[in-house]
Amino acid sequence: MKLILLGAPGAGKGTQAAILADELGIPTISTGNILRAAIKNGTPTGMKAKSYMDAGHLVPDEVIIGIITERLAESDCAKGYILDGVPRTIAQAEALERAGIQFDHVVSMEVADATIMERMSGRRVCEKCGASYHITAVPPKVEGVCDVCGGKLVTRKDDAPETVKDRLTVYHKETEPLKDFYKSRGVLRSIGDMGSVEATSKAILDVLR
Repeated sequence: MKLILLGAPGAGKGTQAAILADELGIPTISTGNILRAAIKNGTPTGMKAKSYMDAGHLVPDEVIIGIITERLAESDCAKGYILDGVPRTIAQAEALERAGIQFDHVVSMEVADATIMERMSGRRVCEKCGASYHITAVPPKVEGVCDVCGGKLVTRKDDAPETVKDRLTVYHKETEPLKDFYKSRGVLRSIGDMGSVEATSKAILDVLR
């Protein structure tokens, strides 16, 4: 089972990827993680990516695709995988196809912008241990204080309303067109906002089966 999860920032892709990975017994391949690992392990593609990052440039698509191709060739991906964070653009999707990487299902998580704004503005993280909370969905026992270590809970810069608006604009312009791209290939599955993590997981598993 080779999967992509699509959706706006804050739609819950990371949460669902972790649940699906457990349920289906396949790894989640997060672009950020494999990029960091490739650099740490000093692979040729990793070193190429590092040279761009050190110069303050975005890592080009062909380098990203190279790192993904390296990672997907590893033995734990033999039964399938969930790709998280790539492709972000039509150009990346086409590059994956040229590299011979095909997908069984592309699941698009449909969540309204207003809901995402509300969700993201309620997120809090502990500045000491990094534990995550949400003021309504997963509140701490004491407001503003981490249950785990007693550290102060803060709003990440990524979750500030103006940043979220900018990220949604980029998503609609660059990533949302992937829905039509994969629809034309007959692999797109759309899941509406089910209101809870559990209900969303069930809906995704139902369409995959």
